[in-house]
Amino acid sequence: MLVLSAILGMTSAGTAFAQDAVSPVNSSLAIFTGHPKLLQERGAGEGPAWHPEKGLFTSGEGNINLRSLNGETSVYQTDSGSNGLMFDREGRLVVCEAVRRRIVRLELDGSKTVLADGFDGMKFNQPNDLSIDSVGRIYFTDPQYGDRSNMELVDEAGKHVEGVYRIDPDGTVSRIIAHEVDRPNGLVVTADDRSLFVADNNNGLGGARKLWRFDLKANGSVDLSSQTLVHDWGTTRGPDGMKLDQQGRLYVAAGLNEPHLPQETAEQPTAGIYVFSQEGKLLDYLRIPRDETTNCAFGGDDLKTLFVTAGGTLWSVQTVAAGAPVFPSRSSK
Repeated sequence: MLVLSAILGMTSAGTAFAQDAVSPVNSSLAIFTGHPKLLQERGAGEGPAWHPEKGLFTSGEGNINLRSLNGETSVYQTDSGSNGLMFDREGRLVVCEAVRRRIVRLELDGSKTVLADGFDGMKFNQPNDLSIDSVGRIYFTDPQYGDRSNMELVDEAGKHVEGVYRIDPDGTVSRIIAHEVDRPNGLVVTADDRSLFVADNNNGLGGARKLWRFDLKANGSVDLSSQTLVHDWGTTRGPDGMKLDQQGRLYVAAGLNEPHLPQETAEQPTAGIYVFSQEGKLLDYLRIPRDETTNCAFGGDDLKTLFVTAGGTLWSVQTVAAGAPVFPSRSSK
């Protein structure tokens, strides 16, 4: 038996969970209906996004790649330098171009619009992941992994900022989180626009590996005083990308199967998808036998296929509940 609390810490409620490394936490609450299936050995490092007519888009090997509805793979856009991907309500692909340090949108006519490339006259770090609320506001994280010598963003005191930002429909860019999160990675806005979940994944020695929840105000700003710890992965790899299902449950990619010493440990395999209630209870865990589990997205005709990216590979698993992507909209299902 793998005692997750011993390796990963406890939920904010202090509840410990014990489970086999592959089996659900509680079979009566099982959310996955089968075992993960390997679909691709390469090309799917990050950013899965489902389009009901085209298939699954992923970031990998410097490109945006497409896995068609019949399983054929191709390069959709070369040299994109992308990470997080997400379709907006009009079916336009919004892209975190980490290499070019900007957020762009691929329009339906094939053109590209730069939505944001900096804040207060300073270039972003590495836009990583994004989420879109019900009125079209785009929320994205801007961490810095690897070489930090080219970081421009600093606060008024001159301290480097790895923050969370919001792009409003009129193009206004606001910083909504500065130092409350150590190194923000994945994030998601709930369907009612009232909560923002942020993955805090600092892979440096002693860095934070935590999942946080914040209250959102009606104007899209964050109530920083509401910051609540949902889960702490301790010294293994922390949370990365995440998605919601139509029941409001949160699916988080996290963990490691092999340690990255000295900064990240893995006494037991912990890589996979962790499913939480919005109150912070760990409901289920699906092990993915490949490092690193980076992100996930719902797709398929009924939105009950969860696609998982892990170390460039792509996996799928069936779920009981349908996902809740912005596009295609829930109302169309």
